[in-house]
Amino acid sequence: MQNARDTFYVTLRDRLAALNSARTMVLRGVTRPGVLVEENELASAYQPVDAFCLRWTGLSVDAKGSLPLVTMVCEIRYATDGDSGNGGMDRGRLLSGMDGELVAAVSAAPPNVPKMNYVAVAGGSGPVTMATNVFWSDAVFGAATVNGERLERVATVEVFSYQEAGEL
Repeated sequence: MQNARDTFYVTLRDRLAALNSARTMVLRGVTRPGVLVEENELASAYQPVDAFCLRWTGLSVDAKGSLPLVTMVCEIRYATDGDSGNGGMDRGRLLSGMDGELVAAVSAAPPNVPKMNYVAVAGGSGPVTMATNVFWSDAVFGAATVNGERLERVATVEVFSYQEAGEL
């Protein structure tokens, strides 16, 4: 399951960075694309503004086939305070721009990629391609909500993969 999560995150991160290379964030002093996975960050770091924050919220496994089909729900949270030069009065436009980026990244062809094992990267070698794919649904967008001066939205994407033998 973790390999599928990592693969979806890296794919989404790379697609969003290609769509808008200016959407970055500084996290622990490092500038990086404006996408993070909540479970991989310190609690103080995962409330970014003008960035996408992934949270894994659902999991089911259908073991009827030759390989178990894993379905995970990924919440993608994002928010904006608007541009300070515009007094924050453009926050609706900026949130709409983030909506468009997310739609383009999630619905870009193909809606699947080979599942990768990124643990090998930590050991000094590159990621290892696994035998199955990761695929996903279109994004479903919740209503925009106002939180003080901030405009926020949560979108959800269902992510699917087959559980390979020996995979955690």
